[in-house]
Amino acid sequence: MLIYVHGFNSSALSHKAGLLREKMAQLGLSAHFACPELSHRPVQAMAQLQALIAPHDASTVTLVGSSLGGYYATHLAENSGVRVVLVNPAVRPYELLAPYVGPQKNLYTGEEYLFTAEHVAELRALEVEQITAERYLLITATGDEVLDYRDAVARYAGCEQIIVNGGDHGFRGFADYLDSVVTFWQRGRV
Repeated sequence: MLIYVHGFNSSALSHKAGLLREKMAQLGLSAHFACPELSHRPVQAMAQLQALIAPHDASTVTLVGSSLGGYYATHLAENSGVRVVLVNPAVRPYELLAPYVGPQKNLYTGEEYLFTAEHVAELRALEVEQITAERYLLITATGDEVLDYRDAVARYAGCEQIIVNGGDHGFRGFADYLDSVVTFWQRGRV
């Protein structure tokens, strides 16, 4: 199973999720793709993802985590054994998002909610000390205007890495890396 994990105030309707959904359909693999609409609550988002993984042998599951979704995916990789493709991942989202405590609106769904200090604490609780390098493929852009790509390069040292010069946080060039994502997933299914 290949599961796309969207980021903060994003959704299953995001551009990258759509590109990956289309790619899997073109390959006749739609039945092996999922992209849940995650809760804004970290604890609930993790429960949703764990429920998606549970019916499968974890070694055959690959999560594609974008931004905050990369942080969630890292927690799951180290606690359930899934493999992960990280796309401009957030390394310490509890620090990054702490200044955004207050009213929020999802960019895609229009859902309005209150982002609280409790959300930040839930994120901090998901931190993992060490990673298992062979479980990861990092794809990051040096031009990310939200996250410093060097944090991800350092955090995921020893992992397979694709560092793209330029780009942005939304990773508009993601279509160029879909084959790399699918290949990484398929290697885990063997």
